[in-house]
Amino acid sequence: MERPGPSRREVVSGVLALCTVAGVPPAVAAGDELRFGLTPVFLTSDLELLDRLRSYLEHATGFPVRLVTRRTYQEITSLLLSGQLDAAWICGFPFVANRSRLALVAVPVWQGKPLYRSYLITGRDREAASLDDLRGDVHAFSDPDSNSGWLVTATALAGKGQSPERFFGRTIFTYGHRNVVRAVASGLAMSGSVDGYVYEVLRETEPDLVAPTKVIHRSELLGFPPVASAVGAAEDRRIRNLQAALVAMADHPDGRAVLGLLRLDGFRVEEPSLYDTIAAEVAVVRGGAG
Repeated sequence: MERPGPSRREVVSGVLALCTVAGVPPAVAAGDELRFGLTPVFLTSDLELLDRLRSYLEHATGFPVRLVTRRTYQEITSLLLSGQLDAAWICGFPFVANRSRLALVAVPVWQGKPLYRSYLITGRDREAASLDDLRGDVHAFSDPDSNSGWLVTATALAGKGQSPERFFGRTIFTYGHRNVVRAVASGLAMSGSVDGYVYEVLRETEPDLVAPTKVIHRSELLGFPPVASAVGAAEDRRIRNLQAALVAMADHPDGRAVLGLLRLDGFRVEEPSLYDTIAAEVAVVRGGAG
């Protein structure tokens, strides 16, 4: 179911990643495992991608890796906060909502920046050209905890004194950005809110799916969905190795293969302030409660 910030900084554990990528993994204690969660922001339909990602991370971190997928953002966030996951690729909205309990591990870089946008889409032949033209629609969101697939549109409506429930005729959650595109393309929904990164990747990989739709609005640049861990686990060797492996991904042929499938440039370490714009959105939707 899209932004650059500070310059790329050298990660202290990068030396460890380079050693493991070179084929000298650290000793792994019996029973150690890196449990890595993936939300629907991740393009999980490609089994080759999942296999390559797991293989790269196991080699680069020196730990067995278990990839955990769930249908909703809330499920993955709950597993992360409860310690049932070591790290997860989540969305900026749940990261901001749980900022005191989550630590940034790494942020993807797309088109040269750790940023992306939310798109408003509708049918290709429709004359609608702005959010105002979508009043009364059946509107598809991806997930109630998605920044690009719910929060951005809800914030824009709050600025007009509206809510999604009052503004649209009906709203549906598809639990996947690809499903938002499919809903609009098929006519199940008249419009939708979707992750611009996912939409652009689908435009390249599944042009027939995207062809019946068009983008009528692109949001400002926002912090790309991050990889995060619980604050208490941030200094754990598994998390430090994962961070190093992600940052080093573009420097290794297996890592570059994964990035190619994801259409990403790489990962880098960023400050939590990258998500201040999303935090401001949350404050608007919650009436200033933050």
